[in-house]
Amino acid sequence: MSNKVVTMGEIMLRLSSPGNLRFSQANSFDVIYGGGEANVAASLANYGLDAYFVSKLPKHEIGQCAIEALRKQNVKTDYISRGGERLGIYFLETGASMRPSKVVYDRANSAISEAEISDFNFDEIFQGAEWFHFTGITPALGEKAAALTEAALIAAKKNGVTVSVDLNYRKKLWTPAEAQKVMTPLMQYVDVCIGNEEDAEKVLGFKPGDTNVEKGELELAGYMDMFRRMQEKFNFKYVATSLRESYSASDNGWSALIYDGVEFYHSKKYEVRIIDRVGGGDSFASGLIYGLISGKDYKDALEFGVAASALKHTIFGDFNLVTVEEVEALVGGDASGRVQR
Repeated sequence: MSNKVVTMGEIMLRLSSPGNLRFSQANSFDVIYGGGEANVAASLANYGLDAYFVSKLPKHEIGQCAIEALRKQNVKTDYISRGGERLGIYFLETGASMRPSKVVYDRANSAISEAEISDFNFDEIFQGAEWFHFTGITPALGEKAAALTEAALIAAKKNGVTVSVDLNYRKKLWTPAEAQKVMTPLMQYVDVCIGNEEDAEKVLGFKPGDTNVEKGELELAGYMDMFRRMQEKFNFKYVATSLRESYSASDNGWSALIYDGVEFYHSKKYEVRIIDRVGGGDSFASGLIYGLISGKDYKDALEFGVAASALKHTIFGDFNLVTVEEVEALVGGDASGRVQR
């Protein structure tokens, strides 16, 4: 087994209003770097894997700051191309109780969205790699980014690499029709498909029964039927989803479900008090990936993923700054939150 894992996508500059301030109240912003695939790489590097992040960043100081943020988490940046005009930005206003969080994007014409396939040597990138992870965010950035994603997937499969996708639908980037047109053909390269109920419906056209996350209502039979249909159409090895029950912006129920083509498995459920939910799905994906790479069976890998992501909700910023030992302690039942002396 190789410890080399590769993710590809956009790392962005996140500007967050401090605490729970509204944008209109803020006189300053907290600076954070993150993004779906970068968050996964950071988690996997923290778990001890050789995690490489592939992207394109402008050759100026802010682009360098993003690279240094990755290096601080031991993410390998060898395959980041330099060029382009700008780093994508998003602004975050963190909600509380019944007031939802809000995101405003300023990412048009970012360096990765303008990247060319020739900016990367994918055969070199995937040489000796065990796993490649991408999300539905990158192809949503435009035609060049979609073509880049397909080229990476072709090279990954050519090199015998296991591929996972987090469908990650973003309504501010494209419509369901656009998403399905681009993403459906890419599923032929995917071994492990991850996505919540909205992702499956908007990106691939599958709806999970009568689930209503806004009301905190999960209808597992609907998910099971959806997973069966997805697996039958695309022949995924595993289909998995996090299950978020949104009681409010501050409190969620959090569990996960996986299907291996024969059996369904529903993880234990955590009641989470949220500090920062951005990156929660990425921490679930990275936990599941780590579990599968490290030799856990798919049920134990799911438990690792959901525990890791439950912990992420308690951590400020995009990256999940937890260790394998901390996750395994929670999996083992230590959810007391007692001071460790």
